[in-house]
Amino acid sequence: MPRLEIADDGFRLDDRPFRIISGGLHYFRVHPDQWADRLHKARLLGLNTVETYVPWNLHAPQPGAFRLDGGLDLPRFLDLAAAEGLHVLLRPGPYICAEWEGGGLPSWLLAEDGIALRSRDPRFLAAVDGYLAALLPPLKPYLSSAGGPVIAVQLENEYGAYGDDPGYLADLAGLLRTHGVDVPLFTCDQPTDLARGGLDGVLRTVNFGSRVEAGLDALRRLQPTGPLMCSEFWIGWFDRWGAAHTTRDPADAAADLDRLLAAGASVNIYMFHGGTNFGLTSGANDKGTYRPTVTSYDYDALLDEAGDPTPKYEAFRGVIARHAPVPDEPVPAPGPKLAPTVVELDASAPLFDRTSLFGRPVRADRPLTMEQLGQSFGFVLYEAELPTAGATELRVGEVRDRAQVFVDGQPVGVLERENHEHALAFLAPRSGARLTVLVENQGRVNYGTGIHDRKGLLGRVTVNGEDLADWSSSPLPLDSIDDLAVAPAGPLAGPAFHRGSFELARPADGYLALDGWTKGHAWVNGFPLGRYWSRGPQTTLYVPAPALRPGRNDITVLELHATTTRTVELRDRPDLGPAED
Repeated sequence: MPRLEIADDGFRLDDRPFRIISGGLHYFRVHPDQWADRLHKARLLGLNTVETYVPWNLHAPQPGAFRLDGGLDLPRFLDLAAAEGLHVLLRPGPYICAEWEGGGLPSWLLAEDGIALRSRDPRFLAAVDGYLAALLPPLKPYLSSAGGPVIAVQLENEYGAYGDDPGYLADLAGLLRTHGVDVPLFTCDQPTDLARGGLDGVLRTVNFGSRVEAGLDALRRLQPTGPLMCSEFWIGWFDRWGAAHTTRDPADAAADLDRLLAAGASVNIYMFHGGTNFGLTSGANDKGTYRPTVTSYDYDALLDEAGDPTPKYEAFRGVIARHAPVPDEPVPAPGPKLAPTVVELDASAPLFDRTSLFGRPVRADRPLTMEQLGQSFGFVLYEAELPTAGATELRVGEVRDRAQVFVDGQPVGVLERENHEHALAFLAPRSGARLTVLVENQGRVNYGTGIHDRKGLLGRVTVNGEDLADWSSSPLPLDSIDDLAVAPAGPLAGPAFHRGSFELARPADGYLALDGWTKGHAWVNGFPLGRYWSRGPQTTLYVPAPALRPGRNDITVLELHATTTRTVELRDRPDLGPAED
């Protein structure tokens, strides 16, 4: 593929004028067996490019480790994009935001006391150097300079909303070049942050979802020549637990796309296909109140979670056709779906009886954070003995993010970061009663200074005003349930795993509904579908067809509280909750 050039009057490709018409498609939010389908639908829309972030935290789950396999096989994704004739905008971070856990920064960075993320802190830059040294050499054949599909690489991500140190950006640019990136670099920022987030000699681009003329004018005032580009044209939005499902009228979004293209600008549609925060990967926001993001990343995008075209797909295709060639092929039809099926989860196992499957307890004079335990996702189980019987007040410096409290195995209350809760009163039945605190990481903050988001019980933990010492901290990452054994029936009260099976003649996409369940996590055949929570807005979890198989299939649910039922239902359509007014 020819190399992209930045000229005073716009982009040029193979020495010809070129306009980037791109769509966001994050490989790590899509089952790898579905990558080809999504990329094909991108080409049929009329896109000539796709954009993807790279999540450092998944590729490097531990210091010194690096993965490019399975659902993280980025070279394969790039091969598939090239096979469709699509260029690629690569956004490797190190910080990506993306409503992703910790903005893509690996949690093990936070094991360093006082580390300053997204800065010139030598510890942070050394870690970034190691990350790029592992990521970029295998990708060098995929750069357009070597005939590959990657035409440009982003430098950091919306840095102007976080800091204003050009030295930091220059350091990152130097690392990208050192590790082999010889295609154009670009930055992206919202209009008011463009000055702080840019670097001289690197193309600036702008992010917005409306007020097209104002956004492009802000970019042009700061960058008088060169291409105009909106690197994130927001056509929908993400959802948080406890709020309404966010949507945007297709005609309104299409009209703004038309304005963008009529102005001669290049564009990256965010998102073309949002996908799913499978497992425990969704992030959170905290602007004074912690707000965790839901499992679905449907984003009201052009393709829904199952990859089916939405009315917005057709509206955008019509707009693109007025400004660029669009393949003369029909809009893809929706894929097949599962027939509605009720599944009985007739076997179970209490979580507290299975903790040894996930990690060994560590003793200390205080609760250890998740990062101190070398853990990224999931839960930490804390245990200690209460010194006296009777009226008891448990007080915690900070709960990150949700703590279920038990005394001698009986639930006595919940403390939630979202509600700014720090204290809980209960009666201890005896001296030496076992205090158990199950703390869930509901997603590290992915935006703003809150990204320094350590998890667990932080600060002083006191009982009736006195420090409680001699703690056991057990990591429960839930990274695999392959060895989980369950028994017939069992308690309906949680925390407990529940499992059942169903038969399929032919796999197809579907949605798992958990009516009557409260809060927890679900798997199909060991594949992590994600979090569910009765507070909504979403009440179903997307089940990708490749996670299923002909014949017997297993569903496992970890219910943290209690359930009124032993059944779940596979459905043929999603329920992402009522849309906001």
